[in-house]
Amino acid sequence: MRRLIVRYEKDIASVNMVDRFIQGGEWSEAGTDREGRRYITDGDDTVVYLQHQHIRSEHLDRDAKEAGFVFDVVVFPSVHSAQSGIPALTVHPIGNYHEAEHGGEEGRLVPACPAVMTDMLRAIRAECDIPEYSICFEVTHHGPLLETPTMFLEIGSDESCWGRSDAADIQSRVLAKVREKNDYVSVVGLGGGHYAPRFTELALSHKVNFGHMLPNYQMEGRSDEDVAASIRKATEASRTDCVYIHRKSMKGLQATHLRELAESLGCEIMKSEDFEPLTGN
Repeated sequence: MRRLIVRYEKDIASVNMVDRFIQGGEWSEAGTDREGRRYITDGDDTVVYLQHQHIRSEHLDRDAKEAGFVFDVVVFPSVHSAQSGIPALTVHPIGNYHEAEHGGEEGRLVPACPAVMTDMLRAIRAECDIPEYSICFEVTHHGPLLETPTMFLEIGSDESCWGRSDAADIQSRVLAKVREKNDYVSVVGLGGGHYAPRFTELALSHKVNFGHMLPNYQMEGRSDEDVAASIRKATEASRTDCVYIHRKSMKGLQATHLRELAESLGCEIMKSEDFEPLTGN
């Protein structure tokens, strides 16, 4: 699997993760793109050094490909910001179901990389021996707008956490560890909150990959037409027709209606019993 890994110099977590990841490798200078960004390569990995804010670096992948670099997925190591301040190690897909307040384009999702992203979540759980860290998905949010399957790999949740060396060590090992795609079924997650506890729990215990996730707050107050459009965007950008509904996060009638809406789009509704348990869980 060929990867483009983005090092954003104004993001301490990004810098720490990537710098640890490249230590001991056989990296070579590989030139610049038309925006003057520096690239280094080692085998199937390419690192780009980014000056401009990562969530607003629209079409970064296009510029890299035009410069001759080849990759299948893009990984953005980054800080994660939350008012809770809870130490957290997270992964998530990107894009905007509706407004584009933090980069990207209104109503546009970036292709997800379900197998890579979910295996990175599992690798975080395997590598993290620090009980205070919350390990979880975040649902789809923010930019930049890209055409290549993309994910964010993050350290949260405030300034007291972003620069921690133990967190950077864990995430750099995760970057080194996840290099192949599994063949588990991929699903779009519907329902729940921003930190997707049910989807996280299921991914850490069963052979299922999550792509885009559409939480309740992105569906509340929206028409059936709008919700259907969001589901369609999520399945297309995740390259799957399978969806999993967090039924307990909503009222029964809402869950039934959501299921019927998804089925009307040709989606296959998956249940937890459809997924084989992971070995050792």
